[in-house]
Amino acid sequence: MSDEHESERPGRERPSNAADRRGRRASGGSGAEGTPSKGRATPSRAAAAATKEKKVSPIGRVVRFLREVVAELRKVIWPNRSQMVKYTIAVLIFVSFMVALVFLLDSAFAEGVAFLFGRD
Repeated sequence: MSDEHESERPGRERPSNAADRRGRRASGGSGAEGTPSKGRATPSRAAAAATKEKKVSPIGRVVRFLREVVAELRKVIWPNRSQMVKYTIAVLIFVSFMVALVFLLDSAFAEGVAFLFGRD
């Protein structure tokens, strides 16, 4: 059955192992579809440490932090006025409900404690 499928798709051979199925070649040569492999070794710790930056001053770190904050704030999708009104109303309704729930539970527990231990 697999011979039939291979004959239907000329030029495409079936992968022989898991590495080929994932798009890699086991031989270490060029990758799948003719893409070249990286062809370089992983750098050693000493080489990686030599290319690291020097320690940055505290002021430099604060400036970099603030630049990153501004960059992240530019990515935020800010709500428009109608969305903001809807969100505010939803929050106020939820907070009002929670306040009423806590008030009722507190009153019920206070009455229960007063009933159990007697009133002064």
